[in-house]
Amino acid sequence: MLNVAMLSRWHVHADGYADMLRKTGKVNICAVWDEDPVRGADWANKLGVPFYANLDTLLSQSDADAVCCCTPTTMHREVLIKAAKAGKHIFSEKAMATTVEDCLAIADAVEKNGVVFMLSMPHKCRKDVLFIKKCIDNGDFGDVTLIRIRNAHNGISGKWLPSYWFDESAAGGGAMMDLGCHPMYLLSMFLGKPKNYAAIYSSPFGTPVDENAAALIEFENGATGVSETSFVSYSSPNIIEVHGTKGVLISTDGNVQFKNWKTAEYQNGFITPALPQSLPEPICMFPDVCLSGSPSPEEFGTKAGIELTRLLEETYKVNASK
Repeated sequence: MLNVAMLSRWHVHADGYADMLRKTGKVNICAVWDEDPVRGADWANKLGVPFYANLDTLLSQSDADAVCCCTPTTMHREVLIKAAKAGKHIFSEKAMATTVEDCLAIADAVEKNGVVFMLSMPHKCRKDVLFIKKCIDNGDFGDVTLIRIRNAHNGISGKWLPSYWFDESAAGGGAMMDLGCHPMYLLSMFLGKPKNYAAIYSSPFGTPVDENAAALIEFENGATGVSETSFVSYSSPNIIEVHGTKGVLISTDGNVQFKNWKTAEYQNGFITPALPQSLPEPICMFPDVCLSGSPSPEEFGTKAGIELTRLLEETYKVNASK
C-alpha cells in the first residue's frame, strides 16, 4: 500500500482525486494539510485521517510515502519543493506552476531527491488523442499545418464555479490557466517546440481573470496551434481538429472522423477509424509507478509540465502586452 497525504482541498478536483486513489485499492490516505485550517480539518474529518496545520510537520512524518497536491497554483513551487526535499513522491494538479522559472526549480528538486513526479494531464490518455499522436508520427496527415483544440464550459455564466476561482493571486490566471491547460499540453504533445505567440484573453462577465480565451501559437515545425477555452460557453463540445497537407481529422467529444489520401475511395472520403484503448488516468497510474520503483512517465513528468507552463506564461504575456 502507498500512504498518500492530501495537500489542500482548494482545487475543485481534490475530492475526486482522493476518491480515485482509494478506489485503486493500492492507496491509504494517511493525512491532510490545507492552507485553510478550517477547510482542512473538515476534510480530514470526512476522510477519517489526521489533520496537520503545519505542512513541515506533515512532511516529516515517516508514514507518508507520497503527496497529492491540490493547493492554489501559485503555491505549487513552495509546496512541491518541500515535498521533494522530504523524499515524498508527488502527484500534482496542473499547471505545474505559473512560470517556467518556478517549474525549473521544482524539476531540480525532484531530480536531486529522486522522487516520482506526475502531473495531471488526463486528456493524454484519451482514445482520440492516442490515435491522433500515432497518425502524426506515422505521417498520415502529411505535414501538419494546423491543430485547433477547444475545451470550455459555463462555470462563470452558469454561476457554479466557486468565487475563489477568480482570485488571480491564488489561481495564477483564469480559464486558460485552468481548462486551457488541456489544449495547451496537447498542442505541445502534438507539435513540439513553440516559436511565436498571440492571444486574446477577455472577461465579458467582469471577473478579475480571463473568462474567454484563445491563443495562437506558431511551432518550429511550421504548424499553427490554436488553443481555445472559456468559462462562459454553454454546452461546448470538446473539439480537436487536425489539418495537414494530406489528411484531416475532426474529433467531437471523442467521436472521430478522419480522411486522408488513403481513404479517398470511401464515400465522402471520411471514415470512422478504430481507436486504441484509452489509458488509465494519471492519478490511477501514480500508485503503480511509486510502488514499482519505476521512473516518472515522461509524458506526465517535469519536462511536460515545463513545456505546458511555457505556453501559458508566454501567451499571458502577449495578451497583457496587447
